[in-house]
Amino acid sequence: MRSKALNVADMTVEAAAPAGRDRLGPLIITIFGLYARGEHNWLSVASVVQLMADLGVEGQAARSSISRLKRRGVVRAERRDGAGYALAETTLETLAEGDTRIFERRRATAEDGWLVVVFSVPESEREKRHALRTSLTQLGFGTTAPGVWVAPGNLATETRRTLERRGLSEYVDIFSGHHFAFGDLRSKVRAWWDLDELTDLYADFLRRHRPVLDAGVLSPEQAFQTYVPMLTAWRRLPYSDPGLPLSLLPPGWNGVTAEALFEQLNTTLSAPAREHALAVIHGR
Repeated sequence: MRSKALNVADMTVEAAAPAGRDRLGPLIITIFGLYARGEHNWLSVASVVQLMADLGVEGQAARSSISRLKRRGVVRAERRDGAGYALAETTLETLAEGDTRIFERRRATAEDGWLVVVFSVPESEREKRHALRTSLTQLGFGTTAPGVWVAPGNLATETRRTLERRGLSEYVDIFSGHHFAFGDLRSKVRAWWDLDELTDLYADFLRRHRPVLDAGVLSPEQAFQTYVPMLTAWRRLPYSDPGLPLSLLPPGWNGVTAEALFEQLNTTLSAPAREHALAVIHGR
């Protein structure tokens, strides 16, 4: 009979990706992001398949998902001590950006002001327009008018680096400043960002992952089974939430509660989960 902790782990695996999306690809990317970078950017096929098996995923399904990631250019096949995969350079860069957003994030304050991005892309380069919109959305920008996007001012450095790295800086002007006059800023924030959707996303995270706190002490394997799906589910939330000042958010904003839960679970689970993962990777 499975323990209560393992039942919680099973539940969190199902929460790793939104309904209707492939849940395996994001899980594999999380595993590579957590453990491959410390292993000279390489994991054997056998170790990835075993770690996915620990998450309840059959070997063929795991291999098929890795192949899809290879076709998308997320990972590349590379033989070292046998068959394995390394993260592509662009994936490494994206994960490095994500590390800051996920693990070192600071919520903006009113004193940070605002960042305004204005862009104009020729019709002949329509794909660049799509890339810009996608990049700004991922950075947490809201739309104030066609071609005019706004975000908290503390995202300035990250925004500049991201747009430069993706070859989009020539289409963009970036301004920083403060909201000076006219209109209620709290109301405008609700128009620029979908706070109701964010509230629902955080509520779902809390509902699915708060029970882990009641599961008791977990073994390294159980910690891995819980931590990887939890982190996979959390990874997309900091990209949906721009980290707006609390003064502009609804009272009792559940994003703060969810952030505290994530920090607690990350502190508690990351070390034992890593212990299990490295034991599998090194065949111990």
